Amino acid sequence: MLDLWRRLLPYLARYRGRVTFGLVALLLCRVFYLIVPQVLERAVDALEAGATDRMWTFAGMIVGVSLGSAIFRYFMRWYLIGVSRYAEYDMRRDFYARLQELPAAFHARYRVGDLLSRSAQDMNAVRMVLGPGVMYPVETVITTIGCFGFMLAISPRLTLVAVAVMPVVSILMKILGEKIFRRSEVVQAKMADISAVVQENAAGARLVRAFAQEDSQREVFRRENEAYADRSMRLVAVSAALFPLLLALIGLGLGGTLVFGGRLATDGAITTGELVAFLFYYGYLTWPMIALGWVVNIHQRGAASMKRLAAVFDAEPLASPSALPEDARGWPFAGDGAAIEFDRVTFAYPAPAAAEDDAAPRPVLKDFRLRIGAGETVALVGRTGSGKSTVARLIPRIHDAGRGAVRVGGRDVREIPVAELRRRIAFVPQDSFLFSMSLRENLAFGEPDASDDGIRRVAAEAGLAGDIEGFPDGYDTVVGERGVTLSGGQRQRSAIARALLLDAPILILDDVLSAVDSETESRILAAVRRAALERTTLIVAHRLSTVRDADRILLLDADADGAARVAEEGTHDELVSAGGLYAAMYRRQMLEEELERL
Repeated sequence: MLDLWRRLLPYLARYRGRVTFGLVALLLCRVFYLIVPQVLERAVDALEAGATDRMWTFAGMIVGVSLGSAIFRYFMRWYLIGVSRYAEYDMRRDFYARLQELPAAFHARYRVGDLLSRSAQDMNAVRMVLGPGVMYPVETVITTIGCFGFMLAISPRLTLVAVAVMPVVSILMKILGEKIFRRSEVVQAKMADISAVVQENAAGARLVRAFAQEDSQREVFRRENEAYADRSMRLVAVSAALFPLLLALIGLGLGGTLVFGGRLATDGAITTGELVAFLFYYGYLTWPMIALGWVVNIHQRGAASMKRLAAVFDAEPLASPSALPEDARGWPFAGDGAAIEFDRVTFAYPAPAAAEDDAAPRPVLKDFRLRIGAGETVALVGRTGSGKSTVARLIPRIHDAGRGAVRVGGRDVREIPVAELRRRIAFVPQDSFLFSMSLRENLAFGEPDASDDGIRRVAAEAGLAGDIEGFPDGYDTVVGERGVTLSGGQRQRSAIARALLLDAPILILDDVLSAVDSETESRILAAVRRAALERTTLIVAHRLSTVRDADRILLLDADADGAARVAEEGTHDELVSAGGLYAAMYRRQMLEEELERL
């Protein structure tokens, strides 16, 4: 619980003015509220004395006091609940910003649905702590102090009888509060699993239908949903018991108060009006006791949710300097230009969170060396899983090398601000991701101020212009989530056009021509060759026809430990003439293409 408030107080502090106004309104609301029994006490005593003519005066006083309490209650809720909404906005903004900062290794550990659940259900649970979770405890404290003050003034002995149940209430809060926290944590985790199942099925809807797996996926969801319902009912069993037990204890205290207070009134120790006022004050304590149970529930659920949010807030982003060193103002054009160097680099992918154990992950790269000269076009080829894409991802720091150094323009990439580094790299990953917006916006994603002529030029170079002209809305066509309305080849060409639009000194293509035909491939490669004249270019490819014109081709293969090594190096003609692994791959692919044409 302390950790919960340690994280939340900075968000409340930003709105200290609104919180102060809200608390003042709350105090005045309670003051007016506590005056009502005092008026009733005097009205009852006056009635017993036969002063019926004063009843209109007392009635007017009660109406006025109640109206004042209602007005201040409105401002209390306006300010305090409003602050919780502002703080939720700030926290969700910070949550999203942190997700943007976290490296690919973090996102590989958590499913998208899980993160969505944290940003929605968990965030809402924490907001409840900042709103009702703040307002009701303060309201309870003020009401309790005020009620006890008036009750003690009426009769200390009667007050002792009334509060005899309080120790039992405290014990009940502690026991059930701990159970609520543990079960809330389990419920929130299971909701994350459901969100992940829904998100994955929505994203993979075409695949599910293509394999006729609707029934099996419904079964997967049913199991997760039943598990969530089961855990929720266990939480409800505890939460549902809390309020009836509190009401039973309150009723027990009220019964004892009425019996003992009746005797005191009969003996003349207190007046009938004082007994009525005392019972009203005891009734006023009923809501604070119930609110206390509700607040315990809110805080326990909020603490469980904040623990899940903290996994994101506390995750380490990529270490990045705030600015370039003084001697690197011209980077990467000074000195060695946009040269790329891998110096004894070792890298292993982290294990997913659910699969962590004591065994160290197998390195994909081990003491790996590579140098790509400024303006050179180098291609990486090899079997699936040979480490080609890993090499490409280490350059823009999608992943960070474990040992060794990756240098760009003579600088270790870890010495360069991440945003500065990535602005100088046009990277086209294997997954040609498109946003659910227009083609124009997707192509200009990295260059929002690009002109229409520039967008049309790169679309033509990527072999996409003809397809776009056939769309009903042309470049304003909305492509749907992840570009679902486009073919695989159209998505790849869109990603290539997006990269070509950037005026970046380094171009990285990570197996991006696998879904295009040979004619389109030739046209795109011609555009890439023109773009590569003034750029350092790295091409990762499976299809060898893609890399024939590269200045150098490196064939990667696994060493005895399973880590990537450069098995062969040279131009296309040199490698084919050498008769090694590259030549065998080339002959096999030529044969496959011949068979396809038959």
